[in-house]
Amino acid sequence: MEFDAVIGFEIHAQLATRTKIFCSCACEGEDLPNTRVCPVCLGMPGALPVLNREAVELAIRAAVALDAEISPECGFDRKNYFYPDLPKGYQITQARMPLARAGHIDLEGNGKTRRIRLQQIHIEEDAGKTIHESGGGSSLVDMSRCGVPLLEVVTLPDVRDPEEATRFLTELRRILVFAGVTVGDMHRGHLRFDTNVSVRPRGSNDLGTRTEIKNLNSFRAARSALAHEIERQSALVSNGETVTHETLLWDEATGRTAPMRIKEGASDYRYFPEPDLVDFEIGGGWVARVRERMPELPREVERRFTETYGIPAYDAGVLTAEVGVALYFDDLVGELARRVQEVGAGRGDPRAAAKLASNWVMVVVRGYLNAECIDIKGLSARGMTPARLAEVLIPRLRREINEPAARKLFEEAIRTDDSVDAIVERLGLSQLGDDAELMGVVDGILREHPDEVKRYRAGERRLLRYLVGEVMRATAGRADPVVATRLLTERLKPSG
Repeated sequence: MEFDAVIGFEIHAQLATRTKIFCSCACEGEDLPNTRVCPVCLGMPGALPVLNREAVELAIRAAVALDAEISPECGFDRKNYFYPDLPKGYQITQARMPLARAGHIDLEGNGKTRRIRLQQIHIEEDAGKTIHESGGGSSLVDMSRCGVPLLEVVTLPDVRDPEEATRFLTELRRILVFAGVTVGDMHRGHLRFDTNVSVRPRGSNDLGTRTEIKNLNSFRAARSALAHEIERQSALVSNGETVTHETLLWDEATGRTAPMRIKEGASDYRYFPEPDLVDFEIGGGWVARVRERMPELPREVERRFTETYGIPAYDAGVLTAEVGVALYFDDLVGELARRVQEVGAGRGDPRAAAKLASNWVMVVVRGYLNAECIDIKGLSARGMTPARLAEVLIPRLRREINEPAARKLFEEAIRTDDSVDAIVERLGLSQLGDDAELMGVVDGILREHPDEVKRYRAGERRLLRYLVGEVMRATAGRADPVVATRLLTERLKPSG
């Protein structure tokens, strides 16, 4: 029997506020346990919460970015449950009147659009962190995360497989980060996923018994956990067994899900209105002001890159995968345009500078970031700002250096504050592009390789690349490969 999966998500994103949602404690900072706490976030008697307006504005921004319907009136509720890292014995969240409902994310691929619908978007506070020591002897509790503001995005069960789940989560993160709603640092727990999954016979519209997998903290974990759970449930149903409605944890080490508890219902949490916080209104004027200050969203940036800079859609998609890289590229193109105008660099279509910048950010810059395990901010911190990289690329645009030389220049320009001209001169990177300079080298290479010349003229055209490589080696990489190719082709024509 073949099965279809039915997948929904509850995504928790840490809102990018400086302070917590109901007190003035910092959200980020000192890493020592239990240091970013106060009577409010520790739930001490008599301590009253005060709502952080910035958290609400960021949530409104998320709702706008996700095309959701913002509620004119919102309120908070208490979700009651016991856990060691929840000092109040309840979590302040939104159940009766969430900040927004509906909304969607469109996934593009293979010429098709798949719409993943959202059920609601609401705000809540985070709990603390329980640390289980190895050996199972004891557990430690860190309350520093208590009261950190979270945005929860709840989807309808529209996702159909682990691959689509990964695409959805990646796109949601991209939208929220571009909108400035969250920093989105997965390593610091800024984004976490709970997923509900069930299986049903292929072609059926009935829903099977679902399980919930809690606290997935990476795209890879979400994809692997879903793949395993779909396989597990499919095997149970195929064998005539029953899927238990339960909450599971994902064990990365074993690659298996493990039972955590029987799945609760809403009644188990005894929701009731939060008595210490009044309901509040979100007027049209407030929403309009948020819309006016909205940054460009990733699809808008992609469209601008393709239409304004003339780069391919694929390039635009790669460049907008991370907001920092997109901003770096945007600044780089601006710096290049200014310098091109100043020094008369480049030839032909002015979009050539943008295409060169695109190639370099996608290949050279990203390669360096991966090798050094840093992000784009780390590159600028090492001195390779967009302005500095534009200086490196100007000699390449003017064809004063070739691509290998440009990459050597890039590496040296990170290590030293010397001017680009000084580095080019010191390392001998200037390109040999003049016909007269290269003709002697070309003739020498042809004399040294008579067999290859004979085979080329007999029809082995692939040998041209080999001979170009020999010219590049003989000139220590300083030859213009375009000029070398042209001269070799001319010389290799049969005489007479």
